[in-house]
Amino acid sequence: MLLAGTRADFGTVFDRHAGEIYRYCARRIGTDAVDDAVADTFVIAYERRARFDAAHASALPWLYGIATNVLRRYRAAEARYRKLIRHENETVAESAADRAVDRADASTAIRALAGELDKISRRQRDVLYLYAAGLTYAEIAVALDIPIGTVMSRLNRGRTRLRAALLALGITSTVLEGPA
Repeated sequence: MLLAGTRADFGTVFDRHAGEIYRYCARRIGTDAVDDAVADTFVIAYERRARFDAAHASALPWLYGIATNVLRRYRAAEARYRKLIRHENETVAESAADRAVDRADASTAIRALAGELDKISRRQRDVLYLYAAGLTYAEIAVALDIPIGTVMSRLNRGRTRLRAALLALGITSTVLEGPA
């Protein structure tokens, strides 16, 4: 198994999966800190490579799990920063409301949805993000070390809550549809 092998073998794991982990992290935290998050993910994976269960066909779900934990730390710092930015954006939106009504409406919808994402439990949010990254229920279960039934119920609850928030804003979307 490449994870249990040499540094060069681990380099193969990095080459094989870094792109997907990068895209997943970039969707969750943006591009400013993504390089650090990916680096942290692979450093942790390298340090903990002996813990990987070789019975799994791919290391990717395991890496997604590590990345999810790394991103939790980044999200905590980001939430504090976002609170400050949200206040500044609201002040700017008020002064420019006449010039940018459409933009303000979109911004309001995005803030409301972001606010709703903040209200969803961390566990539901993690499942939603991993599902959006393209992982199957089984891969999410491996990544988060939870049963598949738990994945399905968290995904369903998260979708239901976001759908209700969008409908309250008068927005209908098929983005949150799917088998849940």
